[in-house]
Amino acid sequence: MRTTDRQEAPVPTPKSFSSEHGLDSLPPHFHGFALMHIAMRRDAARLRAAAPAWKGSGAEWWQRFREVVEWHHISEDDVLWPGLRRRDADFDAQARELHEDHEELDAAMAAVSTAIDRRGEDLVRAAATFEGVLRDHLRDEERIVFPVFDRLGERAYLAEERKLISSAPMRVMTYLQPWMFDGAGSRSVAYVSETIPPPVRLIGATLLKRRYERTLKGILK
Repeated sequence: MRTTDRQEAPVPTPKSFSSEHGLDSLPPHFHGFALMHIAMRRDAARLRAAAPAWKGSGAEWWQRFREVVEWHHISEDDVLWPGLRRRDADFDAQARELHEDHEELDAAMAAVSTAIDRRGEDLVRAAATFEGVLRDHLRDEERIVFPVFDRLGERAYLAEERKLISSAPMRVMTYLQPWMFDGAGSRSVAYVSETIPPPVRLIGATLLKRRYERTLKGILK
């Protein structure tokens, strides 16, 4: 019997998307969502660095950061995940897993707030735990939801993202743009800025940016 050298075609592997090491692996329409994750990791690291010599001046900064994180995952559970379920049947069971992660993240943030209320007592441990829980959660979330964003395509995904952003309370909305863009690359800022109405974009780049920077001074001292 004669053998042939024919080989079976390789099975395609799923795309791997992550913001953990930057935005190069991500399509541009992921960048707004990804910049929020990058900002969360950045600020968790800032908190960990400040914790050993905590003087209390960063309490307002922490409160604003916590409000953004809480809004982000509440709006995911209440707005974004239901929208993704309607568009992608495979997402349902995975969304329940992410909700459980959000509960763990809430507990870690509550521990940080308690430590700050006690003038930094046990803040080193609480900050380290929070950073670890946050990083693990964001890694799991991106593994699950970024392929869904990719399957939806740019127009359908951005329609869902607009609903997410519009759910933000005023205190979060007035903090979100300068917080997201802090340290972000110009390409990503330019792309995401195009999704923001021009008057809001202008206020975010001027008045709201100055307010954000004043709050930030408390943690960077």
